[in-house]
This record gives sequence, C-alpha cells and structure tokens, in this order.
Amino acid sequence: MDGQHETENAAGTHRRGLLKCMAWAGTGVLWTVSGGVPRSALLGGAAMAATPTTGELTFMQISDSHIGFSAPPNTDVAGTLGAAIEQVKQLKGDASLLIHTGDVSHLSRAGQFDTAEQIIKGAGLDTHYVPGEHDVLEEEGKTFFERFTKGAGKGYYSFDQQGVHFVGLNNVQNLKAGGLGGLGHEQLGWLEKDLNGRPASQPVVVFAHIPLWTVYQDWGWGTDDGTEALAQLRRFGSVTVLNGHIHQVMQKVEGNVAFHTARSTAFPQPAPGSAPSPGPIKDLPAGKLRSLLGVASIREVRGSAHLAIVDTPLGA
Repeated sequence: MDGQHETENAAGTHRRGLLKCMAWAGTGVLWTVSGGVPRSALLGGAAMAATPTTGELTFMQISDSHIGFSAPPNTDVAGTLGAAIEQVKQLKGDASLLIHTGDVSHLSRAGQFDTAEQIIKGAGLDTHYVPGEHDVLEEEGKTFFERFTKGAGKGYYSFDQQGVHFVGLNNVQNLKAGGLGGLGHEQLGWLEKDLNGRPASQPVVVFAHIPLWTVYQDWGWGTDDGTEALAQLRRFGSVTVLNGHIHQVMQKVEGNVAFHTARSTAFPQPAPGSAPSPGPIKDLPAGKLRSLLGVASIREVRGSAHLAIVDTPLGA
C-alpha cells in the first residue's frame, strides 16, 4: 500500500504499515471496510451499534456454537446461541453479512444443523460458513457441505463483497486427535489460482476454523501448512485472518496480516498450556459462564485509529 500509517495496539505498541483495527463486543464482531483500510469503533452494546458511512462494508462473526453439546458448563447451547444472535441484531447496524467460523454442531447430526440454522437465520444476515472438526464427523462432512457451503463440496470457496475478497478455507478435514489442522496441496493450489491476478491493493479477509498461526502446538491449536497459505497472502496490503476453535479472544499482527480468534457461543476453553488438555472449562463459578462467551463486531474504514479489542460479554 502507498504511504504509511502509524497504528497502536491496545497495549500501546506502535508499528508502521497497514492499519488493522477490531472491536470485540460480547457476542459478535462487526467489520467495516472503506477504501480497503480497516478501522474499528469501540462497540459496547446496543447503544453503540454500528453506524457505517456510505461505501463502507460491515460484517459480523460468530463461532463454535456446538449445537448438541449438553454438559457442564453449558446445558443450553441453543439458548446462548440465541442470545448471541440477539446481540448481533442489536449491533449489526448496516452489516452486509455474517460469518460463522465453524463447529456449528457438536456431533454433525442433521437435527443439530437444523437447530443452528434456524437460530442463526434470526440475525437477518446472509451467512457464510466454514466447517469445524465437529461438523465433519459423519460422511466426511457431506451433510454440512450440502447445507452450508452449497457449490463448494469440499468446504472452501471465495466471494467478493463491496470490493473485499473473502476466502473461506477448510483446515479440519481428516484431523487427528490433538493434531494441527491442515489445508493440503489441493486446497493450497486452489488458493493460488483464486488469488492469481488480483491486485495487491484489494483487501482480503480469510476465515477458517483452526487458526492459521500456531497458537499452541501441543494442543493442535494451529495449521500445519498455514505458513504456505500465508506466503500467498503477504503480497496484499490488507489481510485479515479470522478463526475460531480455541474459544477465546487472541490477536496478533505480522506486517500487513492481522490475526484474530473468536470466542465460542457455547463454552470457554482454558488458556494455552494452563490445563492438562483443551476442552470445556467445567468448574466455572455460578453465573460466570456468559461472561466468557462472545461475538465480535468489526469495522474497517480508511484512516488512522488504535488497534483495540473490547470484550463486552453476554452477561456480567
């Protein structure tokens, strides 16, 4: 990108390069894109819903709804997903679409997909999905792909929205227990063709279930060949990578690439390495659950702003 902008993350660390901003609001993420450069407003609730200006693109993200899960700490995941969608409705403003970054279901059952789809439709937004490992347990994901990624039978695809190129990736197929995610040679070849010929000035948003960067290898929180995908993306001036899987907010910026993971709407998981293994945190204090569930609202506009993550949970 021509020119440089000074940006600052939430801790006050400055860097030079493309501005990347994100505001997290309890149960959703709202992005706004104007002129290809991202910026976020700090969203704290319904009273601070998005108010994008003409020409901006806004969109929401939810993740890891795990419909079908019914054990501590959450025996009503449909209820918390419903609460998340209500908050999405309050915060979405003029958002154009909603992204779900995987684990729609817990056991890949048709009834679980039915329940999730009906609840998510309540947001009133065109929704784009990628699979989580819990969505491809049966028939190698056939039911999920037929329902949620029509025309993309292997779960990866791309589309353009208001000048922004969106790329949905599948890094959960044939996933081994505790193993890193993987894209595979075929998908990486497809990605190369998909990006070929696109101008470096075009903003790109990549979304996949497992983080493309290695958060914690011992728990399989990363993608084995993610660096190969990122190598194809680094020529673009604006790249934002959205993931789920780890059920907590984490972010980092490497040059012109910003990485963000989303909270679950179902249950929290421990911080990397802070427990013997990943999985639902079962022994939560009474009333604590909803404070650990979330959705993100993201806006992108041209200009300078602070890189910030603001967490406003489903409940106190």
